[in-house]
Amino acid sequence: MSAIRHKVLVIALLFAAPAFAHDAPLGWAYGAECCSMTDCWQEKDGAILETPNGYRVVVTGELIAYGDSRIKPSKDQFFHRCTVGADPKARRSICLYIPPRSL
Repeated sequence: MSAIRHKVLVIALLFAAPAFAHDAPLGWAYGAECCSMTDCWQEKDGAILETPNGYRVVVTGELIAYGDSRIKPSKDQFFHRCTVGADPKARRSICLYIPPRSL
């Protein structure tokens, strides 16, 4: 491969990499709109509460209304939260992944 083609390939890969999302612990990918490769994590049990008005993030008190576009379906039985810099104390979530409700 010529040096120019190699450089073009390397540059293309550098710019393409941030477009990919990272994976949840059970292997499904968080949406690119929710993270920058490191901003999402699986919440501990009890960290997110379901209230009459939406989902409450216990550590910050943030309330995310049920109709909020930041709510996404989780592909496992856990809540997952995304914040800038993966800061659990961030007052505003980028996304909140909600597990399927049991019947």
